[in-house]
Amino acid sequence: MSLPTIPIITVFERSPDGGKGLARDMRVRWALEEVGQAYEVRLVSFGAMKEAAHRALHPFGQIPTYEEGDLVLFESGAIVLHLAERHAGLLPDNANARARAITWMFTALNTVEPPILDLQTTKFLEGDKPWYEQRLPLVQNRIRDRLGELSDRLGAADWLDGAFSAGDLMMVAVLLRLKASGMLAEYPNLSAYVARGEARPAYKRAFDAQLAVFTGKPPTA
Repeated sequence: MSLPTIPIITVFERSPDGGKGLARDMRVRWALEEVGQAYEVRLVSFGAMKEAAHRALHPFGQIPTYEEGDLVLFESGAIVLHLAERHAGLLPDNANARARAITWMFTALNTVEPPILDLQTTKFLEGDKPWYEQRLPLVQNRIRDRLGELSDRLGAADWLDGAFSAGDLMMVAVLLRLKASGMLAEYPNLSAYVARGEARPAYKRAFDAQLAVFTGKPPTA
């Protein structure tokens, strides 16, 4: 009998977020921890990400990638969906609830994340441009529009649609990018929602594992 294949994910050798858990491999690590799947990591430098060997795994030269036997995946959302469909714990058994959870995954990536990423681009790449002061509040207001709609939908619930799912995992991961901006604090139910995600044992294990790469120290037990 052959032994089960241990998946391998690629991660930053030196994460630009300083170990804050914002790099996209964190989403995959969290999903792996939620479903109880052991995994290995391959550290990749910024230079190696653009070389042919890595581009064979990820044509756009980014991380994470996921290797499981002869299966190779890229894009964090696709990897998390793959894990959620292969393992119990991240998608409901009910077909309709399952479809809704997947819808929330796409919502996190396609509706909520783009203006948040636009804010990061504006701050870090356009801060010296003459239009910066005019552009910044426009970007922030687009984010507030989405946060307000999401806050209204979540209401007083713990999670987006019943029990915690891959939809919540992706949404929390996206919203975490706003913590440093202070904008998330304007929506107390969303702040509490993100805190619930961060409090999950699987999230903590994933965060510690990613932080250990940055610090060079093994995660504490």
